[in-house]
Amino acid sequence: MDTKYNINVLESAQLIAQNSTHVHIPVDAIDRAARITMENMKQRHYSTKTWNEHELQPKTLDGSTVDWIFLVDILNFSFWSDLDTLDTCKPHPERYTIQFHDKRYTGYWSLCAAINRALEQGIPITSPSYYATASDEELESIFKSDTQEQIPLMKERKAVMREAGQVLLEKFNGSFVNCIRQARQSSSALLLLLTQHFPSFRDIHTFEGHQVAILKRAQILIADIWACFDGQGYGVFHDIDKITMFADYRVPQSLYSLGVLKYSHDLMTKLEKQEMLPSGSREEIEIRGNSIWAVELMVRRIKEIDPTTNANAILIDFYIWDTAKELQDQMIVPIHRTRSIFY
Repeated sequence: MDTKYNINVLESAQLIAQNSTHVHIPVDAIDRAARITMENMKQRHYSTKTWNEHELQPKTLDGSTVDWIFLVDILNFSFWSDLDTLDTCKPHPERYTIQFHDKRYTGYWSLCAAINRALEQGIPITSPSYYATASDEELESIFKSDTQEQIPLMKERKAVMREAGQVLLEKFNGSFVNCIRQARQSSSALLLLLTQHFPSFRDIHTFEGHQVAILKRAQILIADIWACFDGQGYGVFHDIDKITMFADYRVPQSLYSLGVLKYSHDLMTKLEKQEMLPSGSREEIEIRGNSIWAVELMVRRIKEIDPTTNANAILIDFYIWDTAKELQDQMIVPIHRTRSIFY
């Protein structure tokens, strides 16, 4: 492929942060946020192994797990609920929910539960040859909710699955494992492969006349494989620290509560009114870009405080996301609402 895509997320984030009008990073808050995060991660023994602790995560370290992670991350977007306007730890009873093994899952975990439920029923949902050609009815049945609200953007999810499945079948012998092998243990090379060959991963926008890369799903796909395999086997990436945080709608909310993001009055009013921010709009790009840069500043400060730390942007993002879900009732700013296949 000859098309050139900007995949330098960190450089893009710095450019966004330097030219923002709606979002600001109070630099004097970085040290406190870094110390709080570092201490809490130490107390919880936060590491790649933490990724595997959830009951829905795969436990076998083989190629089938790679294809499970790939499917999850091509569909890892837009889980916030139109019904759940309060957005608290106690979900609206009719928001999109999957019941699996006598437990009810919402948000991101509802996706994992739906996939695991299908596999348990003998449906080869993680096989690209299946989801590339499955009918609308088959795919809709797999992700059918156990409540009133259905999964957001189902039409787009079907399109993304079919597109990604066809690419894997035509170019990578039917498995994401072959993408990883082609990248030769480089996260940057894998990021470029994903951007070049899979259109739905092109989370790239225009800001101040520049092409800026955010690449949330492409980066979290690489990070999930690294974490699942504990940096071994398919999870070996010699440049894993080049991966940044994953700019979604939940982590910025937590970063705001940590004090490392500030919003303009106009933006705060829109968030409080739950106004939609269009994908690619200036406010949305500023929230996401400043989130990446704020976490980068926290990573740098943590490494200054403790040069022996193994903390990187991935682990800090995982920790902040987990914390945001646990403390959802205590968040002091609403999430920003954008319907997008990018996050």
